[in-house]
Amino acid sequence: MESNDYLFAELAPHETGINWPVRYAGFWMRFWAYLLDLIVIGSIERIVIKPVFRLLDLSLSEFNMFAPISIASAVIFYVYFVLMTKLFNQTLGKMVFGLKVIDLKQEKISWGTILFREWIGRFISATVIVGYFIVAFLPKKQGLHDFFANTTVIHADR
Repeated sequence: MESNDYLFAELAPHETGINWPVRYAGFWMRFWAYLLDLIVIGSIERIVIKPVFRLLDLSLSEFNMFAPISIASAVIFYVYFVLMTKLFNQTLGKMVFGLKVIDLKQEKISWGTILFREWIGRFISATVIVGYFIVAFLPKKQGLHDFFANTTVIHADR
């Protein structure tokens, strides 16, 4: 076993809450979960954000990335992923598909790791589109944002 290979056979499941070995979630499972999350986020925007903007008589034009509606949408997107991942280790999409995010060091995921994974890492993965597709090829099924944050997504025990 390499020094940077985190299989952690020495830690008992009751100490970590994870039964090793784990089944890593592949590209397609993660894709469908992410798609469901986008539907949830879009619904939140249509049910909450747009009515508030109409009530306050603010522009709903999304052509400018610095328009208030675009900023509000981005905030909803990132707050959703950060809070759901921190509080539950899963978003609603991951819950439906039985997936969860883990730290490969087997510690509880810290705020720093979550913020890095969801904000900086996701921005990098979205900018370098291959960052998402490498999930299909890496042994621990990590996206670029997971790789940098030392996290991965696994199939949760039922």
